[in-house]
Amino acid sequence: MTVPGGRHSTRPSVPGPPAAAGRAWTGPAVRGSAPAQATGAPHAAPPDDAPRAVTGVIAAGTTADEVGQTQDLEDAVAAGGSAPAAVAAISSSAPRSGGRGRGRRQSKLFELRGELPPSWRWALAGLGLLGVFGLWLWAAASLKGEVDLVPSPAETWRALVEQWEEGNLWTDLEASGRRIFYGFTISMAIGVLVGVAMGSMASVEAAVEAPVAFLRYVPATAMTPLLMVWLGIDEAPKITLIVLGTVFFNILMVADVARAVPRELIEASYTLGARRRTVLRRVVLRHSLPGIVDVARINLAAAWLVLVVAELLASQEGIAFRINSAVRFRQTDTMFALLLTFGAIGIVSDLVLRWVRNASSPWARS
Repeated sequence: MTVPGGRHSTRPSVPGPPAAAGRAWTGPAVRGSAPAQATGAPHAAPPDDAPRAVTGVIAAGTTADEVGQTQDLEDAVAAGGSAPAAVAAISSSAPRSGGRGRGRRQSKLFELRGELPPSWRWALAGLGLLGVFGLWLWAAASLKGEVDLVPSPAETWRALVEQWEEGNLWTDLEASGRRIFYGFTISMAIGVLVGVAMGSMASVEAAVEAPVAFLRYVPATAMTPLLMVWLGIDEAPKITLIVLGTVFFNILMVADVARAVPRELIEASYTLGARRRTVLRRVVLRHSLPGIVDVARINLAAAWLVLVVAELLASQEGIAFRINSAVRFRQTDTMFALLLTFGAIGIVSDLVLRWVRNASSPWARS
């Protein structure tokens, strides 16, 4: 193309919109093209990219309940109308779908994998607790008779205060807490050592996974008579039973956590000159730490479950022992008070472990 001055332009020429029967295009301007000139002539056929302009108007914020409305918009523009006017006309005449159209904002309460404000979380948690409390009140009023099958909250509170004043509650808490601490600490130590090795090295996994999978299905409570024969009736069989009831689950779950460590991190560590022990300690174990804490949070409940059976082995103190003693005299208020103590201990321990997880691994905070 020759420009004034005799020079040749290197910019390629862009053909204008096609004309039909000598008439110029006077429809809506297409993005990237010059505004149409009003010639007073009848409207001509739209350019090839006019449908794209209509689609852009739809995508910019106008929703259609049916796919066929897009063709209606294109036809309206082809007839000479503007795209926004055609969209508005068809939208006003389209049947309403009751808010179920595309692009509707989801409710925060039912959004999949969505986030809730802290105030909403506390409000919903309070509603859940109120629901459980209301169900308790209804059961206590409905099942009241000569023997209270379900004590009222007031009766349960009086029984809890009585256990505290007699000194039984603190003694039982100390005895049960000590057994859980020793048993579950040993179980988690074994689970971390063996689980990390299983999840990191195929040779260890091949050697250990089969026996662990077999022993996992042997009920730990079924070994109670054997433990009494082997270890006597002191604290040793109780702690051992807690270990056997949780260690195999800890091993397999920690192994799954260690397998989730990205292989790229391990290979990058070897590339930087790290040795195997350093990679295990600084990469695999460090990356698995939040998952290991989550494993402890989950399986700690199983440890308390096994404790109920463990404290039946010639115990003289403990929360489960005190519940078993209350059964003999049908003291349902004392039983409910001690069950609530179990629940309170579980909530506190879960909150503590969650704090440990967030404090030790802020990058994995949930």
